[in-house]
Amino acid sequence: MNVSRRRFLSGAAAGAAGTALTGGMLIGGAQADARAADSGPATADSYPFHGAHQAGLLTPGPADKQAAACYAAFDVTATGTAELAELMRTLTGRARFLATGGTPPDLGVGQPPSDSDVLGPVVPADGLTVTVSVGSSLFDDRFGLAADKPRKLTPMRIFPDDSPDPAWMHGDLHLQICANHPDTVHHAIRDIAKHTRGAMQLRWKIEGYNSPPRPSGTGRNLLGFKDGTANPTGTTAQQLIWVDDPAEPAWAQGGSYQVVRLIRMLVEFWDRVSINEQEGMFGRRRDSGAPLDGTNEFDTPDYAADPHGNVIPLDSHIRLANPRTRQTADQRLLRRSYSYDLGLDQNGNIQAGHIFTCYQQDVHRQFETVQTRLIGEPLIDYVQPFGGGYFYVLPGLADTTDWYGRTLLA
Repeated sequence: MNVSRRRFLSGAAAGAAGTALTGGMLIGGAQADARAADSGPATADSYPFHGAHQAGLLTPGPADKQAAACYAAFDVTATGTAELAELMRTLTGRARFLATGGTPPDLGVGQPPSDSDVLGPVVPADGLTVTVSVGSSLFDDRFGLAADKPRKLTPMRIFPDDSPDPAWMHGDLHLQICANHPDTVHHAIRDIAKHTRGAMQLRWKIEGYNSPPRPSGTGRNLLGFKDGTANPTGTTAQQLIWVDDPAEPAWAQGGSYQVVRLIRMLVEFWDRVSINEQEGMFGRRRDSGAPLDGTNEFDTPDYAADPHGNVIPLDSHIRLANPRTRQTADQRLLRRSYSYDLGLDQNGNIQAGHIFTCYQQDVHRQFETVQTRLIGEPLIDYVQPFGGGYFYVLPGLADTTDWYGRTLLA
């Protein structure tokens, strides 16, 4: 190694802290380039807005997720339950229009235009999904909702390897906005912020992009490894993410616990590590994504045949995250993550990384149990979690008369 690990990590930590100002403003740095490659998978023009569950968790169709995303947390500034309900109605109306597409109204030359025209005179749906979730802070004494808080919704837990930055954490409301193109995402968050000003205020915001399969299979993260190979699918995914616990409040049935973790990847330091060491930390081949004891990406690692970790190290990421035992089967979670790029930190280092997002029925049984096993893993020298939060994804909307949080607030 031609760089001091301790010196690099110390400088990176200072840089991460130096980028966040009040309200999540950034010092310099370009936003993420979310343009999808021509070789990427086909994407849907639109997704259903109404249904038992919100869109944006399990995205049906030829692509598992859209190319561009924005994760935005808000502080609610509305006063009282009636104003909060009005905010949620407004938010629903804007999300419904944006996800469906159409022509914005003409308010006349004497008024500010009803739309920014970033997408032209007709707003395309462009595969847009808006997923609305709530943080534990919404259930404080402002709105009288304490008794209705989802049982396992808490502020985000800080783990020993985390480097928390308060400017990038928590929030009363959270929006996950995904679409096929980055300008659609920008248009949506701008439209929503305009129509809800005075009732909620941005706390932090980060934009992400999804890498297409290269050359095939699952997309890669910024460390060069395929990300999400072992994601549950089909019926298994349904059984792991949707809350159906009768002990939860009635309004929360059909929702899901969401974890968002903003993770800086120390890519310049990572690029100085040998390929053997990189693959040992992940437990997979970098080129194919196959487990170290396999040939193809989706081969199942055989831990029983390798009890001492001679092939797949016992402290490798895949072995700790998913031991593949009968006892840990219900700890699996659904991942839906994106990469981000915030330019440079104040020390001139690349500031890029991973917006880790996952959904589950029980954040303690699933995410926190998995994350506890990962404490101290070798990979932690190259990744730096610094923000995010725990949120509860609201149940879906029945029809055009329904609105976010209606059964909670009405």
